Order: sequence, then structure tokens, then C-alpha cells
Amino acid sequence: MIALWIILGIAAVAILWVIAAYNSLISLKNQTLNGWKQIDVQLKRRHDLIPNLVEAVKGSMKFEQNTLTQVIEARNKAISVQGIADKAVQENILSGALKQLFALVENYPNLKSSENVSKLQEELTSTENRIGFARQFYNDIATRFNITQQTFPNNLIAGPFGFKASELFEVTDQKEKEVPKVDLNIK
Repeated sequence: MIALWIILGIAAVAILWVIAAYNSLISLKNQTLNGWKQIDVQLKRRHDLIPNLVEAVKGSMKFEQNTLTQVIEARNKAISVQGIADKAVQENILSGALKQLFALVENYPNLKSSENVSKLQEELTSTENRIGFARQFYNDIATRFNITQQTFPNNLIAGPFGFKASELFEVTDQKEKEVPKVDLNIK
């Protein structure tokens, strides 16, 4: 009789552990999805601001239509892609196009002094920072989720219940990975 109670006790502990591990994985999965939605909100904000910026500078940048076209095309591709990895690639291309546009705006004194253009640049810069923080949060929580899935004994639950590792945002452009060269020589 004591052996039966011991077996029932072990079974009850095992069932409670499975429930706790499963709930922990579900919690991390939902936090990861929330992290992605936070990025998505900031990307939508950026996508909405870009046409306003392009419209504000279009008349003054007649000789830079190629750059404006690249920005709009990069924005449209970024909006249309699905999946974290593909979205990250397209958003990085869009970021590069925006950097090029900002650099060109600096060459136009009338645009530099335009309050409307300045406000749009500030909004986009602020949004870029928010995107960076949201990506960092997402990567942190997705890494926790992945580690929890892959470590013993949770991996015994994750596999059979169909949990999949989350993709992480990473820098894919080799130029972005290069260390900037700083020259402090006074000439």
C-alpha cells in the first residue's frame, strides 16, 4: 500500500512539473509574440512617417529623385514582407536608404532650415531609437524562450508540444558590422 502511495505521489509531482513547464513555455512564447508586436507598431509608425518626409523634401531635391525613389521602394518592400528574418533584412535596407536621404538633406540649406523637415527627421530618429529598443527587448525575451526550450528538462516538454525556436534580429549587412574608422588628427 505504501508503494502505491509513493507511485501516486511521484506521478502527481511529474504531472505538476509538466503543467508548470508547459505554462512557463506558453508564457515565454506570448512574451516573445508581444515583443514582436512592439517592433511591428514602431515599424508601422516609421512606414507612416516616410511618405510625409519624402513629400516634404521632394520639391527641393529635384536632382536627388533616385534617392527618394529608393526610399519609397525600400519602404514598400519592408511593408510587404512576412517573417522576422525577411522583415529584418528589408528594414535594414530601408534604414540604409533613410541614412542616405538624411545625409543628402544636410546638403540642402533650405531643407536643413525647414521646420517641417526637421520635425519629421526628429520623429524618424526617435522612431529608429524605439525600434532599436524594441528589437533589443524582443531578442532578449526570444533568447530566454529559446534557452528554456533547449535546456533539460524543459526540452522534454517543448519538443512533443511543438514549440519552435524564435528567430532573432541580427545585423546581416557586412558594412554595418565593420568597425567605424575614426581619424582624430588635426589638420
